[in-house]
Amino acid sequence: MLKGLYTAYTGMVNEQHRMDVLTNNLANANTNGYKKEGATSQAFDDVLAYKIKDMSEGRGTAKRLGVNNLGVKVGEDYTDYSQGPVKGTENPFDLALSGEGFFTVQYTDKEGDTSIKYTRDGSFTMNSQGYLVTHDGDYVLNTSGARIKLNPLLDFRVDTSGNIMQGEENTPVATLRIRDFEDYNYLEKFGENYFQPVEGSRFKDATAKVNQGYLETSNISVVTEMTNMINVSRAYETNQKVIQTYDSSLEIAVNQIGKL
Repeated sequence: MLKGLYTAYTGMVNEQHRMDVLTNNLANANTNGYKKEGATSQAFDDVLAYKIKDMSEGRGTAKRLGVNNLGVKVGEDYTDYSQGPVKGTENPFDLALSGEGFFTVQYTDKEGDTSIKYTRDGSFTMNSQGYLVTHDGDYVLNTSGARIKLNPLLDFRVDTSGNIMQGEENTPVATLRIRDFEDYNYLEKFGENYFQPVEGSRFKDATAKVNQGYLETSNISVVTEMTNMINVSRAYETNQKVIQTYDSSLEIAVNQIGKL
């Protein structure tokens, strides 16, 4: 009978994890370029099937199945990289990518160390030295990996290929470095809307087009996330009631039946 308590407990832990993911999505509903996250879970029979087929302990040896827990196991989190809605801002520093690809920026941490990050957030600006930067002050890079410097006294235009031009004759100044990856499973989130590759990642030609005066917003549907939160809350309460029922049954078994 106590296995039922564990099953309900693991269900509550799983629903709490799902709720954490949903609330984080809702908190970033207005974050430009944010990609929503999701959570998976594994049932006991799935885990058991993988363990039975596990040959890591060698052939002809006794295999340990481990603890026989029938509850749910929290699986892996995943990121939905689908494109979010694009809104017009009429701000020449706002750039949106249409298609697959990421802007390349030079991130600087608190210790002053720099590293390359990738983002879909194109809400850029110009610093006091004329460099194109993010709102956090990170430098936007060109195709050669250098910082992009503009003339503050001249207007600029960005075409769909990411070429930046200034002056009346539209003189090319730089080209935005747009990168893409063969498999997004080799990307991990860094902060709110930065991504960084992990070991095994490979670049490929980006197909994204640059749109000046637009911003890609979060790909989160607030209505969908709220609906999912209601379902998670109900599932959590159901498991909670199961535990309360078991608690009442154990109380009767100890205080009443045990006296006979």
